[in-house]
Amino acid sequence: MKIESINDFKKLEGPRVQETPGFYGEKLIEGVVIKKLKMFSDERGFLCEFIRLNDEELKASNIKQMIASYSYPGMIKGWHLHSKQEDHLFCVSGMVKIVLYDFRKESPTYGLINEIFMGDKSPSIVYIPPGIFHGTKNIGVDISVVIGMPSLLYDINDVDERRVNPIDNDIIPYDWDCKME
Repeated sequence: MKIESINDFKKLEGPRVQETPGFYGEKLIEGVVIKKLKMFSDERGFLCEFIRLNDEELKASNIKQMIASYSYPGMIKGWHLHSKQEDHLFCVSGMVKIVLYDFRKESPTYGLINEIFMGDKSPSIVYIPPGIFHGTKNIGVDISVVIGMPSLLYDINDVDERRVNPIDNDIIPYDWDCKME
């Protein structure tokens, strides 16, 4: 498209709009919960409560274990899909982009993609129900640490996880690169 003057303004694409801090998408995928967190600080440092095990909205009572996933800058971990397991993700250090793709054919948001930005600059916790592909990308300049809190104990003989290459696949229509605007 050739733009010759300010009169061609309406021909230009509008920006992506972030109506919810740290979230891009048409609407939130059915069943996903994003909870913005508060930081409490004083001269000693800061504190962030990221989950209470009685939080019904986040289905926190379903949590069975906690893991820490460390990523180098620019690294992508994904795509992961669970058939039974629920995930709760919280970025303790650094900044990550979490991308979700609703793979549940019976879902009203089937095929929808969500981007969630969280970490030091945007403390949040995300609940992800089964049937949603998800992955993370470290978008910061240091190692990121994501705490994962699954609803199932890891069983090496019955792993409830399937993976798809984050770059080269014909299932998920998503490009992990930064969206330059």
